[in-house]
Amino acid sequence: MKAILLAGALAMAGQASAQDTAPRKLTEHQQRVHDIYRDIIAFRTSRGNGQVDDMVAYLSKQFLDAGFSKDDIMVTDYDANGDPTQGLIVRYSAKGKAKAKPIVMLAHMDVVDARPEDWVRNPFELTEADGYFYGRGTTDNKYGVANLSGTFIRLKKEGWTPKRDLYLVFSGDEESGMISTRAQAKWVAENVDPEFILNSDAGGIGLSDDFAPLAQLVQAGEKTFVSFHLVATNKGGHSSRPRKDNALYDMSRALLAIENYSFPVRATELTRSYLGSLGQRIPGEAGAALQAFAKDPTDAKAIAALRASPEFVGTLGTTCVATMIDGGHAENALPQKVTATVNCRVFPGEGVAATKATLEKVVANPDIKFETMGDPVEGPDSKLPDDVRKAIEVSLTKRYGKAIPIVPYMESGGTDGMHYRRLGYDTVAISAAASRPQDMYAHGLDERLLVKSFYDGLDHWYWILKELAGR
Repeated sequence: MKAILLAGALAMAGQASAQDTAPRKLTEHQQRVHDIYRDIIAFRTSRGNGQVDDMVAYLSKQFLDAGFSKDDIMVTDYDANGDPTQGLIVRYSAKGKAKAKPIVMLAHMDVVDARPEDWVRNPFELTEADGYFYGRGTTDNKYGVANLSGTFIRLKKEGWTPKRDLYLVFSGDEESGMISTRAQAKWVAENVDPEFILNSDAGGIGLSDDFAPLAQLVQAGEKTFVSFHLVATNKGGHSSRPRKDNALYDMSRALLAIENYSFPVRATELTRSYLGSLGQRIPGEAGAALQAFAKDPTDAKAIAALRASPEFVGTLGTTCVATMIDGGHAENALPQKVTATVNCRVFPGEGVAATKATLEKVVANPDIKFETMGDPVEGPDSKLPDDVRKAIEVSLTKRYGKAIPIVPYMESGGTDGMHYRRLGYDTVAISAAASRPQDMYAHGLDERLLVKSFYDGLDHWYWILKELAGR
């Protein structure tokens, strides 16, 4: 999952009020989803640990026990660049002839790894403390998996029959190679051909500092994820005989040049609409800068203010940053090879090839070779279908007793959704999670989700599916 709330500045000034931590009496549905959540967080489904298949087996049993047939459940094995993983697809069939095209819901079962010795709490054990659930995947994206699974089970136990086929599509390596994602997207296009795709792995409800709901964010676009390897080579030699042509120094100059370069400012209808809407809800200079940029994307003062903020810099254009470096072979030898990894998030329409060419020009050293890693995916923005918007409004009104704004935005990170957009399907992410910006710990230490947010979001998909697939 990429940040539930893209803009950290949504937090309002002031002292945060305490969340209600009194014990709550759980409904059958709440207890069931809690238990699924607890159990799947215990699986260390990060690359190289071989536990995605254990999680798939566990989830498959939950669906079978709820009344889904074996024919409704498809488990597929994948080789994710030498690391075996699995994908899981569950069908909720319409009775008789479907009255509309299917809907596909996405989530991913894998997580970024966490080292237990680095955490205060065991990352692979669900822990409740101080009003939060702690554990790896509590937000990214095992809440999505648990919530969607629990909703399917709840509807099945109620005897509900949808008017159209519904599919859960859970991938096994979204956080690494997306091999399962690509294969699942191809299968969905060839065998399901849905009307649209709903993703649980982004979007979500932004909360103010005092936990008031501000807006439901809907991820309608993503930047292209691509990494480049930069390689500097040298004949090397003895460290007692240093020369000017040192591969480490060459690479250092190259990375500093990249650090000091800013890609041109870019704006689309989606990003301008998002930033303008956000600016109306944020006080002070930050809100003024957002509104100024939305009105005029060439406003130099607004650009400078937004580029200085990690929360907004990714929305203004392509970004590239050095993330890894490896070089040298002995402390008493001149380095023969230095490799650096530069990760880029490419603004829609700018292109991977053009980004690589720009970096080569910025580095301006023909002896440093660039290699594009993997197979980057570029896709268009999606439209938010009217019936999906209406379904979200129903869910939000039931949850909060009033309507709150629905704001489409572009994700600076990446999700499974990119592969479905590339195939031509409108794909929007509408997570049920509600969070303040300061509570964003996905991929980091002490990942957490508000306990209240967990339970309050458990009707989210229930009402949305009732609206979109009810008779």
